[in-house]
Order: sequence, then C-alpha cells, then structure tokens
Amino acid sequence: MSEWSGYAVFFFPPALEALGDAVKPYLQEGPAGSFVQCREVDTGGAFIEMTLEGRAPDGHAVDLELMVPGNMVRMIVSVRSDAEFGFYDRNRGGAVTLEPGMPPVSPTEPAAKP
Repeated sequence: MSEWSGYAVFFFPPALEALGDAVKPYLQEGPAGSFVQCREVDTGGAFIEMTLEGRAPDGHAVDLELMVPGNMVRMIVSVRSDAEFGFYDRNRGGAVTLEPGMPPVSPTEPAAKP
C-alpha cells in the first residue's frame, strides 16, 4: 500500500460475491485479500458507511460514500503512515516493529501464571 492514512475494510467472501460488479471498482488487492481503502468509516448503524476519495470525469476531487450492510464486513484496519506500529518489549527497551507479511512476534519468555 502507498503512504496514506485511513482504513482498509475487508469483506467476507460471500459478501464480495453478493456485491459483484458493483463493488469491483472500489476494491484493491493486498496480501490479506481484497479491501476497500477509505478515509473515514462510520459503524454507528446497520450499514457501514465508508468515505472514499475519488475523481469526477472532469478531474475534480469528490468524496464518495459507499454503504454496505454491517454483516458483510469481516474486518476494519486502521492505517496510519505517520506513526510507529508494533509491540514494546520492556526487557529490551525498544519497539519491535511489524511489517506487512511478517509473522507474529512471539514472546521471549513465557507469561507468569497467576
């Protein structure tokens, strides 16, 4: 993905099939599958409302609103290109940064039992 801040909205496979050609212009492909890149997401109702940036036929920037039923959305990922993302290792005093496609970081010591 290029440098951007916003959200990646992933759908269940049956939802992509049901939406068909109507959603295809908005989909992008990534290592985790097809997603919609959007600037804002509102999950407050029965529909997930996504605000996307687009271009009108004359080249002017426009805001597009894409709304889908909430049960079609598998996952919403917040993406920030200006912040460090990862896990803090208190034993080493530094952050362990995760890059896309990296395996999960396993702890160096087992957690203490209560």
